[in-house]
Amino acid sequence: MPTFDPKQFRQVLGHYPTGVTVITACGDDGVPVGMAVGSFTSVSLDPPLVAFFPDKSSTTFPKIRAAGAFCVNVLAADQEHICRAMAAKGADKFAGIAWRRLPSGAPVLDGAVAWIDCELDVLHEAGDHYIAVGRVLGLDVARPSLPLVFFQGGYGRFAPMSLTAPAEPDLAELLWQVDLARPTMEQVAADLGVECLATALVGGELAILACTGRPNGRSVPTRVGQRIPFVPPLGGPFVAWAGEAAVAEWLARLGPGAALSDVQRHRQVLARVQERGWSLGLGSASHRELEVALALLPLRGPREQEWQHVRRVVDRLGGEYEPEDLGARATYQVRNLNVPVFGPDGDVVLLLSIYGLPHESSLADVYRYRDRMLLAADAVTAALGGRRPVPA
Repeated sequence: MPTFDPKQFRQVLGHYPTGVTVITACGDDGVPVGMAVGSFTSVSLDPPLVAFFPDKSSTTFPKIRAAGAFCVNVLAADQEHICRAMAAKGADKFAGIAWRRLPSGAPVLDGAVAWIDCELDVLHEAGDHYIAVGRVLGLDVARPSLPLVFFQGGYGRFAPMSLTAPAEPDLAELLWQVDLARPTMEQVAADLGVECLATALVGGELAILACTGRPNGRSVPTRVGQRIPFVPPLGGPFVAWAGEAAVAEWLARLGPGAALSDVQRHRQVLARVQERGWSLGLGSASHRELEVALALLPLRGPREQEWQHVRRVVDRLGGEYEPEDLGARATYQVRNLNVPVFGPDGDVVLLLSIYGLPHESSLADVYRYRDRMLLAADAVTAALGGRRPVPA
């Protein structure tokens, strides 16, 4: 049987990065216990099983084992202090750490990216460790943010080149388009120093399918998976090249009490987008308010009142969205610039958008962004076998 120097074993395996989790439980006395674990993995979808691998010498795991249930807390990049607290010996690990109790009795830590509530299903021996398999009772993404990562003896954060939405049932058929668009999106993000997003129209909502890049080298909360109401003026490029029926359906989303002047204004916006071939949003108080409202929406299952708040903010968007005269200012605060990607039938199948541009841009800068994005859209359209529709 081959033998290895333990230092070499750790050094080689240290080249494989791992996520950082905290396994928590509560004993019969109600006192919470926790241990930092890097060896966590999913096991099975049907039935839903996960596992972690505690050291047999651990003094915490026997308490978790006795509890019969545990919670996997996926730590965020700014929670290294919690990881270190949970790895400490002989201290009150939960001092200063907020938590709440799940139905199983296990604690979920405030600020964790995600939690997975489990009952201990089976325990296997594996050398100097156990394999603790848990049956999932419940789980959720509590705080969509970058996770804490352990690599070569140190902690850090994941700096993604790109992220893609999970293959949910209504997104699965669209993700192959994103795979073809990804190299172009990454190049755009690198060339302009921005965040580049791909959005699709899914089930009457705008869904952000992928993002790449970090504006000016900064990490930003991921928008991937976010759903946005498909109400005027949002998503205009998806109907700017469509027929009257699609335009009328989009305008009907304004509601039965919409003023005729608002309907006419949005029709003019569509005509402007089609004529230009691209879309622009400038900085304004209402636009910033919309971004805040969207950022506060949970990725899954927003309540009706949350949607209604977003719709009210959307109603306040004015001329800063698709501005008519681009020669009237010396500089512009560009919040986003969007270009359509066309499919084989000439329909808009994706919208490529850039965010994180400089606070002020000249008109020449705006056209430079536009030209780069139009090149990107043409490249992705070609990769999808698409075609730009011929003007009537």
